[in-house]
Amino acid sequence: MGKLDGRVAIVTGGGRGIGRATAELFAREGACVVVATRSEAPGAETVAAIRSAGGEACLDVVDMGQRRDVAAMVERAVTTYGGLDIVLHNAAYIPFGAIGELADADLDKVFDVGLKACFWLAADALPHLEKSSHARILITSSLAGTRRNFVNLVHYGALKAGVNGFIRGAALELARKGINVAGIEPGLVLGHALRESASDEALDAMASVIPIPRVGMPAEIAQGFLYLASDEARYITGQTIAIDGGISVGRLDNLKFDRLP
Repeated sequence: MGKLDGRVAIVTGGGRGIGRATAELFAREGACVVVATRSEAPGAETVAAIRSAGGEACLDVVDMGQRRDVAAMVERAVTTYGGLDIVLHNAAYIPFGAIGELADADLDKVFDVGLKACFWLAADALPHLEKSSHARILITSSLAGTRRNFVNLVHYGALKAGVNGFIRGAALELARKGINVAGIEPGLVLGHALRESASDEALDAMASVIPIPRVGMPAEIAQGFLYLASDEARYITGQTIAIDGGISVGRLDNLKFDRLP
């Protein structure tokens, strides 16, 4: 028996990294998974991997920055699998740029895909989630939303702060409807972008500032989402969980004393 047997889940950004790892894990635990992604090829790879392992999944090529696309995706999921229990919004658009350097179109896309889509997805899924006894709205947030900020990614921090505000507010609003809302705040994770852009030396430098001295793996974030999606987390709502190797509490090399301070 899997932890998600018989449940239907949508995972946006499901073609790579955290999204792919979570989609595959949900399927292994018995869920029927809609792998939603803007890029068809990586999404198809995720679906193929799930099916080859004996799981059930389908691909939905969707632009999460478009209101009509989100609504159509939800309806296709319900038509395909007969209901909806879990929506996990993991898709994001994150360009680099200092304040004043990003074009308005890029800023609009950052917030359309990352934040407004939370509202759209929740609104469109709501009539179906209300029929589920295991309803979850889950979102990939970030330490940048609450605890850390990054140069040239001010928009990312603002986005994730908004996401965390959505999680708290939606949890309060939807609790009496039987819908739990929660998120994960990953630390440095060896997803697709980091694999493509970071050298071994850069990864070593990142690891050196993390109390557990390595970057995280997408599968470790997926385990957090599995917990939040499972019945074991039925009393958790309005919360985000940091899975970050301890970096949110500080660097160990800053906590060495010759005597108690």
